[in-house]
Amino acid sequence: MGETPERIRVYVVDDDPSVLDSLRALLTAHRFEVVQTNSAEEFLLLYEPTVPACLLLDLRMQGMIGMELQAELSRTAPGLPIIILTGHGDIPLAVRAMKLGAIDFIQKPGSQEQLLAAIDQARDYLGNRSHLALSPDEVARRLARLTSREREVLDHLVQGQTNKFIADQLGISQRTVEIHRARIREKLEAKGLADLIRMMR
Repeated sequence: MGETPERIRVYVVDDDPSVLDSLRALLTAHRFEVVQTNSAEEFLLLYEPTVPACLLLDLRMQGMIGMELQAELSRTAPGLPIIILTGHGDIPLAVRAMKLGAIDFIQKPGSQEQLLAAIDQARDYLGNRSHLALSPDEVARRLARLTSREREVLDHLVQGQTNKFIADQLGISQRTVEIHRARIREKLEAKGLADLIRMMR
C-alpha cells in the first residue's frame, strides 16, 4: 500500500474562464497547487506524471472533449484520479465516464464541500487505501438488501436516466422513484449516484 500524499497538485481542464477562475480561487485558498488549462491538448503538454495530482475535467470542450482525454489518460497515465465536471444535461455522459474509471463526478457549479471531498478521495486513491474499493462479496451482500423493484430502479439510475424516465418506464410516479432512490442509497450505504455507479462498476 502506498503512502497517501499530504498535498496534491490539482489540474483543472475547462474551457469556461469563469469556472477556471472560481476553482482557482477556491483551491488556492485551501493551499492546493493549481494548474489550469482551457483545453485537453494544453493539459497533455503541461501534465507531469511524477507529481502526485488529480484532474478536474470538464466533459464538453472545444477540440478534444473530456471523454477523449480520459480515454487517452487511461492508456498513458492510468494512475491519475479523474473527477468529472458536468452540466445537468450531461449526467448520462458522466455515468459513462465513471464506468470508464473516473473516481467521481460533480454537477456544475458544485459546492465547496463536494469539490474538497472529491479531491480528498483522490488523495486516498493515490495512497491506495484499501477502504476505497468494496469487495465483490460486500457489494453482493448490500445488493441482496434490495427489493426487486429497487433493483430495477438502480439499474436505470446507473445508466444515468432521470426520475421521470424511470417513472415512465416502470409505470410508477416520480415521487415513488424518489422514495426508491432514498431507500437504495440507505441500503447500499451510498452517499449518492457516484457511489452507486462505483459499486456497480
